[in-house]
Amino acid sequence: MDPIFDDLPPETAMQLQLASRLSYETRENRRLVLEAMGVADEAALLANIVAGRVAEHPAYEHYLAACILRDTHAAARQAMAQALHEVNTQ
Repeated sequence: MDPIFDDLPPETAMQLQLASRLSYETRENRRLVLEAMGVADEAALLANIVAGRVAEHPAYEHYLAACILRDTHAAARQAMAQALHEVNTQ
């Protein structure tokens, strides 16, 4: 376990480590999906699909993937914030 977690209860340290990894992986994979489609965010990709600037397939699948990755990233960050809040209020 990383020394940053040394002063935390083992369960909390493991939870934070896993959430941190998930947060990083989802952020980076979302970035790659959007980069592959040449857009900065999901809204721009959807706008390109609606306007016909990109083919609906597989662009819509990329759009859905980016949305899921964005939401999962937010959930992982929220889990980390909650765990840290609990540790800091003990």
